[in-house]
Amino acid sequence: MRDQLAGTGALLRLALRRDRVMAPVWTAVVSLLVLSMPAALESVYATPADRARLVVTMGGNGSLRALYGPLFGDSVGALTAWRSGVFAGLLAGVMSLVIVVRHTREEEETGRQEMLSAAMVGRRAPLTAALLAALVANGLVALVVTAGLAGRGAGGALALGLALGATGMVFAGLAGIAAQLTESARLAKGLAGALLGTAFVLRAAGDAGSRTGSSVLTWVSPLGWLEHVRAFAAERWWVLALFAAAVTAQVAAAYALAGRRDVGMSFLPARPGPARGRLGSTGALAWRLQRGSLTGWSLGFLAAGLVFGGMTEGATELVGDNDKTREIIERMGGQSGIADAFLATMAGMLGLVAALYIVSAVLRLSGEESGQRAEPLLANAVGRLRWAGGHLAVAFAGSALILLLGGLGLGIGHGQDVAGAVGATLAQLPAVWVIGAVAALLYGAAPRYAVAAWAVAGAALALGWVGPALRLPEAVMDLSPFAHLPKLPGAEALTWTPLLVLTALAAALTAAGLAALRRRDMAA
Repeated sequence: MRDQLAGTGALLRLALRRDRVMAPVWTAVVSLLVLSMPAALESVYATPADRARLVVTMGGNGSLRALYGPLFGDSVGALTAWRSGVFAGLLAGVMSLVIVVRHTREEEETGRQEMLSAAMVGRRAPLTAALLAALVANGLVALVVTAGLAGRGAGGALALGLALGATGMVFAGLAGIAAQLTESARLAKGLAGALLGTAFVLRAAGDAGSRTGSSVLTWVSPLGWLEHVRAFAAERWWVLALFAAAVTAQVAAAYALAGRRDVGMSFLPARPGPARGRLGSTGALAWRLQRGSLTGWSLGFLAAGLVFGGMTEGATELVGDNDKTREIIERMGGQSGIADAFLATMAGMLGLVAALYIVSAVLRLSGEESGQRAEPLLANAVGRLRWAGGHLAVAFAGSALILLLGGLGLGIGHGQDVAGAVGATLAQLPAVWVIGAVAALLYGAAPRYAVAAWAVAGAALALGWVGPALRLPEAVMDLSPFAHLPKLPGAEALTWTPLLVLTALAAALTAAGLAALRRRDMAA
């Protein structure tokens, strides 16, 4: 066994060096989401009576329980765990699966792992190093959250920190298994991401039907375990044993699979050709490569829109006569009544998430180049601009499609003014395109740092998510392109100037990225 782990230390140092920007950004976003909550919640629910009324209200509000989970206590710490726990766990899961797949299947796909394996590197060393890198990132999240919330109660802070870190490691283990089963990094991320989405859906369905989170559906989801640790509310420390057992079983399964295949091979091989249909253009090829991902995002946005739309009445009930809660929602969604403000807030959230899609779609160019699949195309009568343009067209048009479907679901779920809801989500499109254009510019001009586009999207997500609650200065909020968009539905008048300016900026950045791509050398 020792020989099969040879070189783990060197690979871990390499992984941490490669993730020296991405991992700290992810951990900062996850930690900030949690640590920003206590001050915001204290400003809204200032007295024990306010917090006690919230507990009673949440008990009868199934739609909001589906989103946030049940509320187990009325302390500020318990409210923090309730309000941010599920979403912080989701982000920790995404961070973990990206790290593990990046240092396992992606290394094999690009051929770097085969070169490393020619040296003194054991068969299971890459998987071990990837899991340890994920452990470092999740450990940092746990440490920062515990330290930041210690003043609210050391036991609760430790429970929440450990639960978040453990949730991330569960999905790191799932990503380790997916990396052994699939033949590409894209499929591995897709499979692990689908499992993450399934965990959220199971937890949401279970919490919607149970005031105490006692549903079987909640207990089969790792995100449900995160809730059941009950940080700051008579902690259930034994639930952490479920995480430990799951991670142990997953790692053992991933190790067993890794020991039974050759480097570059998979247990779910690609389907043999010939491919059906015509691939007569670079755009058709880009569509063939990205259609599966776009289909998944489209279905997810439609479902999310339906859920968010159905929550509108529940949100209105939750706000009630709480002026401070109303103020935060209206600050995020506009001064147009609580229902329209909530819909505008949800449209804005869909736009922020769509920024993650467009970054992933644009950076598919980087994956094609580093995987040396672009070189055979460019060696023929295919120019760089045509090749890149096909992928960019799918990315930019795909972001419009998922926002359209999200708005459609939002309107149907609310049951009123479907056209207004669609317009609200499509109004997010220029800001989403700006984020995608930044990714295109980074890829074209500095391909080694193209991954920094994720940091740009993450910063926009963090500003949009917690900025209004923290009352961040306007100058800080304006750093995000989403801050300049009209608040629809319900805005007094649709202002086209910011939409046109952001669209022009996206076009200029994309053109600059393509010009840089045309001049630079391609990866060898």
